[in-house]
Amino acid sequence: MYGSYTGRMASAAAGAVVVLLLAGCSSSGDGSSDDGAKDPPAAVGRQPEGDDPYWVNPDGNAARQVASYVKDGEKGNAELIRKIAEQPVGEWIGPENPQEAAKGFTEAAEKADRDALLVLYNIPHRDCGQFSKGGAADGDAYRAWLDGVAKGIGDRRATVILEPDALLHLVDGCTPQEFQEERYDLLKGAVERLKQQPATTVYVDAGNAGWQSPDALFEPLQRAGIAEADGFAVNVSNFQTTAASTEFGRQLSAKVGGKPFVIDTSRNGNGAYDGGDPAENWCNPPGRALGEPPTTETGDELVDAYLWVKRPGESDGDCKGGPKAGDWWPEYALGLARATK
Repeated sequence: MYGSYTGRMASAAAGAVVVLLLAGCSSSGDGSSDDGAKDPPAAVGRQPEGDDPYWVNPDGNAARQVASYVKDGEKGNAELIRKIAEQPVGEWIGPENPQEAAKGFTEAAEKADRDALLVLYNIPHRDCGQFSKGGAADGDAYRAWLDGVAKGIGDRRATVILEPDALLHLVDGCTPQEFQEERYDLLKGAVERLKQQPATTVYVDAGNAGWQSPDALFEPLQRAGIAEADGFAVNVSNFQTTAASTEFGRQLSAKVGGKPFVIDTSRNGNGAYDGGDPAENWCNPPGRALGEPPTTETGDELVDAYLWVKRPGESDGDCKGGPKAGDWWPEYALGLARATK
């Protein structure tokens, strides 16, 4: 459902932490130059470390879109996309070269004296064959992939959001019965493996306030290893308001030993969409807005952070005119930014 990371190799990220200058010829306005090459990223700022300890990727799609608009003289659009480019977003680790990717992102973050925010999304039978279908071939392949991620992180600081959708698709029956026991084992094993890294914080994805209830989730969350995790994540890639997500998270926390949680606020500024086909109101809904900027200063002792786990401006899937899941969609990014209060 959520889309995987499809950007440039993370090994390049370690060399991109310095401020990058605008360069290149005229562009097509979608982050690519007329010859099809990607525009270089724009120089982007970041928030004070005390408010937001996470790394801002200077080589991200939003930064490149800012550069493209600036070169085309579209200063208004550039400033709109800068609202996204200057915030830290989740780096989704893909199936290829997991160790190299995790190492690149965490080294770049370390050089900037920030924490990396990583999203692991490679569970077998991922997304039940929907827009973001895929994942590791089997349990052994997943364990090997995960071990690569952990080795790539090493002793550097990283916050990991573990497998969006994986738990919810167990609860709602989307994942076939014959794969369910293995998935619980893989999730629990993933928590245990990642927590062997001395500076890694792990949050298990636990759905959102509009999909299942805390009563339906707490036992599955326990089976998935929440006791060994640092907490859980809610509203990943969804649009539920921060207030609704906080209440949902507090109810679930009370059932799993008072564990803290993080909220994905990347696109929840206008709340959930209730138009069109209810089965697809999560997929590229119109009229949405950016939510609260990422911060660890939430004012709630149970809410560890507001994070932008979903990368604003990247498609949920080829619905409502969008490109395939994970692809950058500048028109949608502009809509999110314009609607932001």
